[in-house]
Amino acid sequence: MTIAKTRPVSDYPPGGDAFRHRHLIGIAQLTPWEISYVLDAAEQWVDLNRAGAAKHDDALAGLTIINAFFENSTRTLLSFEIAGKRLGADVVNMHAAQSSVKKGETLIDTAMTLNAMRADALVIRHQSSGAVQLIADKVDCPVLNAGDGRHEHPTQALLDALTIRRRKGKVEGLTIAICGDVLHSRVARSNILALTLLGNEVRVVAPPTLTPPAIERMHVTTFTDMNEGIRDADVVMMLRLQNERMDGAYLPSAREYHALYGLTPKRLEKAKPDAIVMHPGPMNRGVEIDSSVADDPVRSTITEQVEMGVAVRMACLDILTRRKRKIPGWA
Repeated sequence: MTIAKTRPVSDYPPGGDAFRHRHLIGIAQLTPWEISYVLDAAEQWVDLNRAGAAKHDDALAGLTIINAFFENSTRTLLSFEIAGKRLGADVVNMHAAQSSVKKGETLIDTAMTLNAMRADALVIRHQSSGAVQLIADKVDCPVLNAGDGRHEHPTQALLDALTIRRRKGKVEGLTIAICGDVLHSRVARSNILALTLLGNEVRVVAPPTLTPPAIERMHVTTFTDMNEGIRDADVVMMLRLQNERMDGAYLPSAREYHALYGLTPKRLEKAKPDAIVMHPGPMNRGVEIDSSVADDPVRSTITEQVEMGVAVRMACLDILTRRKRKIPGWA
């Protein structure tokens, strides 16, 4: 927060000093102005994407991007693939089910193999926290974290911030409630880091069994009562129940969870009248969110989040490859 006081987030340094990192592993490594820089860079792609052109720019022409997904994904993988292709890159998708990891190859060996292929950027998704950093330490090209275990999902937080900014006209000074399975959510962690860094009041609303221990150290306020947690909120961000990561009795039943923590039209009335509703997807309709709320054309931003994801990932791929492309000021 000290950096935000000494330099406004809209006043970033010139050239490569505006984003000084070789990789994008997490939000924790970023300053407020670096987040703002990525969001501003993404804005230019939103209108171009809406124009419907198959390819908007040849900035990454001749570059090869490998999307190495060791964990299943649909929207994130497609989003990165579309982003790369719209920038003119050659994009190769590697799925874990088809990789040598299934044959016993270690992650380090896989990293060395990918590095030997001389890719220009790697997008990594992995079920283990820290795996993306391990790969980044072993390769010569930029690495983007597309989600690692319970650690982080930085591009999701950036696209959420862009969605909020476009809907609310700003992404600071707001009250934002992050609700649901916070314990298992890397999306929640990255959003908490980004949104507190940008000067918002962030609340975490979850059952005690799904609230990470000592999460107050991340400068959030915790609630176990959903109605109180979303009261007068500007943004209500729902999280998916990640049953695949639960190895114990975290919840009595899906029905009881919905009764206590599901976002219904009646419960949404506790938030501000112009509050927006977010969800990173995929949704468990009727569990964490009612369909009538998820599909509300005025309040829901869920499809916009998907749209902003492509623009943000285009911006990240562009920024992280500028040094390799020898863009002036990015040596």
